[in-house]
Amino acid sequence: MMDQIERAQRFRSLHVKGEPVILYNIWDAGSAKALVEAGAKAIATSSWSVAAAHGHEDGEAIPLERVVWIVERIAATVNAPLSVDFEGGYAVEPAQVAANVRRIIAAGAIGINLEDRFVSGDGLYGLQEQVERIEAVRQVARQDGSDLFINARTDLFLGSDPSTHPARVEEAIERAAAYEAAGADGFFVPGLMDDALIRLIVEATSLPVNVMMMRDLTSISRIAETGVARVSFGPGPYLTAMSDLKERLGALTS
Repeated sequence: MMDQIERAQRFRSLHVKGEPVILYNIWDAGSAKALVEAGAKAIATSSWSVAAAHGHEDGEAIPLERVVWIVERIAATVNAPLSVDFEGGYAVEPAQVAANVRRIIAAGAIGINLEDRFVSGDGLYGLQEQVERIEAVRQVARQDGSDLFINARTDLFLGSDPSTHPARVEEAIERAAAYEAAGADGFFVPGLMDDALIRLIVEATSLPVNVMMMRDLTSISRIAETGVARVSFGPGPYLTAMSDLKERLGALTS
């Protein structure tokens, strides 16, 4: 049995450029257990999936208390590194974000995703604003003796027109550098699907880069050639599972 520090160290070691760790995102203790039994090296939640599985919309609509309880149940069920998609940290101000992350660490997580978009508004946090939020999280993790893996997510690309993505890469690289200096351990670029643009970011940062498999991104072996160190699937696994459930019921009742 690994303790929390050992799980954190194990998770960190899985991030290898060109040999990405595969995180097939889960939503509860049962789905986490199934993946561990299938050989998953680490577990990662999807905020969308966790919310949907418990009757909520995405965007921090599921109460924080419930999220903490779900993380506790997953951590108690599987002895594997657990990273939590923590959206915007359930707060705006750095001190409150850090306090909320402290609860997620205490629940058993060894990693988080922290995004730079306004969850309850439009647009992204200014660069310095997000830097201060990451710094606060890093500080509280150190205070707690946690080797927390902070996967800094930028929403520059997700939901935007792919034709605008080349013009956004420079800002992405700037944010990666600032987030790394603030204490981030990884850089997540969901929505970016162009191999050449992904490679530009990988080559411009020393942080392990995380991409989300969606739409044009279907081949892990192909995307590994760009040098990414982490591949995740977001809400895809939950949507697939629910579709399968409906199909099975349909087959029984037809």
